Amino acid sequence: MLLILLEALLALVLLVAIVWWTMFAGRKKGELVARDETEKKEP
Repeated sequence: MLLILLEALLALVLLVAIVWWTMFAGRKKGELVARDETEKKEP
């Protein structure tokens, strides 16, 4: 039982690490900042 829990925990940690790597890879300061509504070009 303990072995199954350790394996599940390892799989969860691996999944979180992969998601974290793909979300923030290549970005110097994390998430991109959304543009303010007032900065958009008016037609």
